[in-house]
Amino acid sequence: QVQLVESGGGLVQAGGSLRLSCAASGRTFSNYVMGWLRQVPGKEREFVAAISWSGSPTYYADSVKGRFTISRDNAKNTVYLQMTSLKPEDTADYYCAARYREADIDLKYDFWGQGTQVTVSS
Repeated sequence: QVQLVESGGGLVQAGGSLRLSCAASGRTFSNYVMGWLRQVPGKEREFVAAISWSGSPTYYADSVKGRFTISRDNAKNTVYLQMTSLKPEDTADYYCAARYREADIDLKYDFWGQGTQVTVSS
């Protein structure tokens, strides 16, 4: 199985940017479809973005389309989430996840990181 470690979360003002990273170890990274999901405490986890094995295609939630960009570097075993024009409603714990199946807009992942907190102040 694969181990996932997120980093890059923090506090940012509305309109600002952050880049989240997720480092993978344990198995061949390019075998996995990667996703970013987020959760506000007390609410359901929601899909944010996903990227296929080779980097294309990518998928985004409507709420982040045009503001967030998911990318991956298979040589570095890392997936990124570049977040721009951040809004207070983007505040959540962000999770990196991996799976073997093709990318899609859903929450069905096999492996999860521990999460990184993003707080957007107004």
